[in-house]
Amino acid sequence: MRIWILWTVVAVVLAVHYREKILADIAFAKKEPRKWAFQKWKDWGEPLLIAAILAILIRTFIIGPYKIPSGSMIPTFIEEDKIFVDKISYRFHEPARGDIIVFKYPLDRKKDFVKRLAGLPGDTVEIRNGVLIINGIPQETPPFGKNRYYNVEDWEYGKSGHAIKVPEGYYFTLGDNSAHSADSRQWGFVPRKDIIGKAVVIWWPPKRIRLAK
Repeated sequence: MRIWILWTVVAVVLAVHYREKILADIAFAKKEPRKWAFQKWKDWGEPLLIAAILAILIRTFIIGPYKIPSGSMIPTFIEEDKIFVDKISYRFHEPARGDIIVFKYPLDRKKDFVKRLAGLPGDTVEIRNGVLIINGIPQETPPFGKNRYYNVEDWEYGKSGHAIKVPEGYYFTLGDNSAHSADSRQWGFVPRKDIIGKAVVIWWPPKRIRLAK
C-alpha cells in the first residue's frame, strides 16, 4: 500500500513541475493532432520499436535467458537458477567436450534441455564403476572426474558393459547429477542441428552469479 502512496506523490510532483509543458502539449494536440502524433512517434514510438526489434533479434540469435527446471545438473546448476545461453559461438566452431549445452529435447522438440556434452561424433562412450570412459580413456579430471555416473540397466544407452558409438552429426550428453538425470543414457543422441547454444553464466539469484563451468 505504501508503494502506491509513494508513486502517487511522485506523479503529483511531476505533474506540478511540468504543468506548463503538459498544458502546451495538450494545446498542440488539439490544434494540430497529426503533427502532434507524428512528433510523438518520432520521439517515443520509433525508438521503442527499434529497441523491441533489437531485443528480439538478440534473444533469438545471440544470447538468451533460460531457467533451470530440475536438479539434473546439481551442483553446477540448481533448480530455479537463471542462466544466459550463448547462441552464436557454435555458428563459428563445433561444440567441445565438457561444454554445458542447451538443446531441443529429442523426444519433444518443443522442450529445451540443458546437459553436459560428453561424447562427440565418432566417440565411444562407456560408464564403468561410476567413471565416464571416452574412447577407452577414463575421464578422471574436471568436469567429468568430479561426478559419479550411473549405469541404468533398462535404459538402452545406459547399460553396464555397453560401449556406445556416437554417430556422425550427433552428440552424447549427461547430467552432472547422474543419479537424477534423464539424458542420453535413456533417449540417445542429440542431433547437431538441435543444439541451441552454450550455457555461459548464472545471472540469478544474485548469490549464485558465476560463470557456468
